[in-house]
Amino acid sequence: MMSRVVTAVVGISLLILIIGWGSAGHFSLLVFLVTIGGLREYFSMVFPNQWKEQTLGIFYGVVISLGIFIPGVPGPQVWLGIVVIIVFSSYLCFGGKLDERYNHLGWTLLGILYIGYLVPHLVILYRLPHGREWIFFLLLVIMTGDTAAYFVGSFLGRRKLSPEISPGKTVEGALGAFAVSALAGLFGAKFLLPAVPLSKVLPLIVAFSFLGQTGDLFESWIKRAFGVKDSGAVLPGHGGLLDRIDSLIFPAVFAAYYVKLVYP
Repeated sequence: MMSRVVTAVVGISLLILIIGWGSAGHFSLLVFLVTIGGLREYFSMVFPNQWKEQTLGIFYGVVISLGIFIPGVPGPQVWLGIVVIIVFSSYLCFGGKLDERYNHLGWTLLGILYIGYLVPHLVILYRLPHGREWIFFLLLVIMTGDTAAYFVGSFLGRRKLSPEISPGKTVEGALGAFAVSALAGLFGAKFLLPAVPLSKVLPLIVAFSFLGQTGDLFESWIKRAFGVKDSGAVLPGHGGLLDRIDSLIFPAVFAAYYVKLVYP
């Protein structure tokens, strides 16, 4: 617990410093490094001791992420389509059994889309008007919800939420996450997003919380499929980078397009 708390304090302090006082370049660099780290953890899980597959997966994931990170690229969707075609074509040239190659292609595509394409949506959100405030709001809702789910589930949890995917998660923990996220979000929105009516804030908080818990379960599904407890060990007390950002990925994508469409 002590290592968990220390890591959280240091990490949150750095996040506040970079988001609140850093430049757009600093935030992009942070997300880029997290993306690389997440790709490495993912491909180490799905292709253990298979260095060629790991290297190719990380490379393709980084390339697909550049369509978002590099300013001026003509549309991330265009870049995404080109890279996916290249990945499809390259796997035709690999050796090995056809079914094995097909499975490897599927896991590679999942990794480069899940991490290489979705994680950089944090940068898309940051670049929008009032992007810093939206990033802070997103982090506030998701992080308080994660903390509440952990403690409520630990002390009051009785009914399993999805025992096949994640035996430790409980219905009580999920409900606690919704409640605490709502309180924190309503309080934080008054200071971070005063122009957004409270009538629109609560549904947004519910969407963030639901997508955050869904994303957490999705990453747990990957770990369960490959018999891995943590995605890595880079964060003492917390596991790997993916273990920390899994609940941010889906809400970040939703927020990026929601804000772009509703508050252009």
